Amino acid sequence: MASHRPPARSRGPSPGMGLALAGAAALGASALVNHRNAAEAERATPPVGRFVEVGGTRLHILERGRGPVLVLLHGNGSLIQDWLVSGLVERAAARFRVLAFDRPGFGYSDRPRSRIWTPDMQAGLIRGALHLLGVDAATVLGHSWGSQVALALALQDPGRVRALVLASGYYFPSPRLDSVMFAGQAVPGLGDAISHTVAPVLTRLLWPCILARLFGPSPVPERFAAFPSALVMRPSQLRSAAAESVLLVPDALALRPRYPEVRPPVTILSGTGDRMVDHAGQSVRLRDTIPGSRLVAVAGAGHMLHHSALDAVMAALDAARAGAA
Repeated sequence: MASHRPPARSRGPSPGMGLALAGAAALGASALVNHRNAAEAERATPPVGRFVEVGGTRLHILERGRGPVLVLLHGNGSLIQDWLVSGLVERAAARFRVLAFDRPGFGYSDRPRSRIWTPDMQAGLIRGALHLLGVDAATVLGHSWGSQVALALALQDPGRVRALVLASGYYFPSPRLDSVMFAGQAVPGLGDAISHTVAPVLTRLLWPCILARLFGPSPVPERFAAFPSALVMRPSQLRSAAAESVLLVPDALALRPRYPEVRPPVTILSGTGDRMVDHAGQSVRLRDTIPGSRLVAVAGAGHMLHHSALDAVMAALDAARAGAA
């Protein structure tokens, strides 16, 4: 007599599969929200300058004032508005023709994936833009990561760069936790996924801590409330910032042997209380490496010198202009 077995029950999704599906749905929802937030940020803060195209890359440039040219190169993760909010553009435009660049991948400037955006690559782009703008001579102020670009520009084009002012820069290789933390975000594919999902959320949550580290030991100035932080938290900008964090140490390693070759006069600005880069290990050491360079140490100041020590920055710019004349 044939035995009859009860029909096998169909199994539903395993707990692990359910968690994976829920996680994927959450990431998808996060990506949609971040995309919407980025679009809203761009509507709220449209471009403040004009665009030039150099080598297939569109650069966003703000121009103010008349006189000798002053080029402004912002730090990692930042944009033109950092210079505006600090008051530096307004002050400098009274005696300079100010050209403030959104570096590639920041603000409204493009960052094509076909290139590795080292300081040398970015300097070549800025050099081309200055040529298009008819600039034959300029003082160049680079802040933080922008200092590496400023140095590379002076090495490439010493005839055009008449003086360098380097503020809060990172010049010599040293252990950097941020280079390790952002390594995954700089990887093609994986980096896009992180930048479009969790990175904007984490940046928003950590923003007060990020500002405290950037400005400390000084307080964050009230006027910084006008800074368009929502533009900084766009996925595209966060991915560019991650890539520059990963490049920071190898780029400093590549530039270091060339520092003695820098020909334009160099003024190095540094806050002795900087929590992002070590004053003695970076700025003092650069002063000892570049012949004839001058160090201006701002006692107790942090990383954002153009906000907390604007008078010192302006004095350095005036002295650089006079020395280069």
